[in-house]
Amino acid sequence: MVALQTAAAAGLTRVGLQSAHAAEPAAVDTAPAIVIGSGYGAAVAALRLGQAGIRTLVIEMGKLWNTAGSDGKVFCSTAAPDERSMWFRTRTEAPLATFLWLDVVNKDIGLYPGVLDRVHYDNMSVYVGRGVGGGSLVNGGMAVTPLQSYFSEQFPTVDATEMYNTYFPRARTMLGVNTVDPTWFESTEWYQFTRTSRKAAANAGLKTTFVPNVYDFAYMQREAAGTATKSALAAEVIYGNNYGKKSLDKTYLAAALGTGNVTIHTLERVRAISRGTDGTYTLTADRIDTTGAVVETKQYSCTYLFLGGGSLGTTELLVRARETGTLPALDASVGTGWGTNGNVMTGRANHIWDTVGANQSTMPVMGIDDWANTANPVFAEIAPIPTGLETWISLYLAITKNPERASFTYDAATDSARLGWTAAQSAVSVSMAKKLFDRINSANATIYRYDLFGNNKTFADDFCYHPLGGCVLGKATDNYGRVKGYPHLYITDGSLVPGSIGVNPFVTITALAERGMARILAEDTAP
Repeated sequence: MVALQTAAAAGLTRVGLQSAHAAEPAAVDTAPAIVIGSGYGAAVAALRLGQAGIRTLVIEMGKLWNTAGSDGKVFCSTAAPDERSMWFRTRTEAPLATFLWLDVVNKDIGLYPGVLDRVHYDNMSVYVGRGVGGGSLVNGGMAVTPLQSYFSEQFPTVDATEMYNTYFPRARTMLGVNTVDPTWFESTEWYQFTRTSRKAAANAGLKTTFVPNVYDFAYMQREAAGTATKSALAAEVIYGNNYGKKSLDKTYLAAALGTGNVTIHTLERVRAISRGTDGTYTLTADRIDTTGAVVETKQYSCTYLFLGGGSLGTTELLVRARETGTLPALDASVGTGWGTNGNVMTGRANHIWDTVGANQSTMPVMGIDDWANTANPVFAEIAPIPTGLETWISLYLAITKNPERASFTYDAATDSARLGWTAAQSAVSVSMAKKLFDRINSANATIYRYDLFGNNKTFADDFCYHPLGGCVLGKATDNYGRVKGYPHLYITDGSLVPGSIGVNPFVTITALAERGMARILAEDTAP
């Protein structure tokens, strides 16, 4: 924790227990273990390797978010975005495109390695976090454990009893999962929007459930009381939270650095992986500055390589490696089994007497749970619109049981992976979500909002928050994340999850990584 808090920001690319400093030029930087990425699965790998006494480098393409800007804050708010908001954009790309059909949501910004990226493919774009901590920096913190029955359906070869008795509890403890005080929830103005959506759901005969979070709710109550600096209650979420949120830089990664065996390199993007005849892995990485210019191309070498770049990053690296011949024996299933976790967003217009409140916490705490409806399983989190104004809008992120999957292919002309997702596959999620919200609108005599997503769309089906799959557990890897055909090459991230898990996925990703690392450290490595 000390290292993350005290590392100077300008131009520094290495963060370790003792110091943070500029990277010195080197022909090949060698370590026993390298972890690519610093999101959930990568953070688990880094901590457990460090605890095992294995010297480990973590390579992260984003920056370390620990130094305040001119406003005294590390992160900017959702309501007032600046260059800190988006990854090398000149304009923000928020989930809501318009409000009352006016282009007032997105703002022009300066070019900078901001904390949120929206990666565009044909027919689908994906939100991902950029920085030390990955997606934990920009998500809504909903720390949901999936139904055991659905977990078993998705992972038939994984011992679910062991997961639910050992690895899910371990993940929740390390992540700092907690729950909102129900009494405070019922009375606070900050969750009026949730209570209004709960009433509408109940009128349709639908049940709602509280969901845990990694935001510190004791801190949030102090925010509301005026005794702590506001963060979740100050419209901070998709561009980072300055206070209250237990992102990975405050949990797993802080503990990893605390072992003294882990160093984090920032603003470096790994673009190629190969394996030598001696079994070691060589990585090629581009180091960039804050303008996005490549200032150095670096080589790394390691014995043990852990891929934690997320569903998009890990899959692209391996598809590129297979198709360019640097790892030609990768299984044909690499690049397949990708899905959106059934994500689709929608908004409803409430009656004038059903207010949602001008003040809204950015941390969702409740979802509409109709997953048991076998004809149309949907879990819909009740989302905020923290505008500071009364909008009468209920917003939802629905997670549907969409069976559609897509594959990544390598495009040699652009040296990148293309995603074969189609609009027809998104339409499956829309149809399922519409059945649920048609019920709610019918029971409450309400309508959808047409002004939020552009082109009078009532459902946003062209982006997702929960990219999953691409290197599915038990297909591209063995049952613990070991990549088939390549000893000492491992995957620990969301690319292992086969396209759907039914809830916000980061607790599942973390628990699977804990399970994989326990087996790998027991069987494959030695300090």
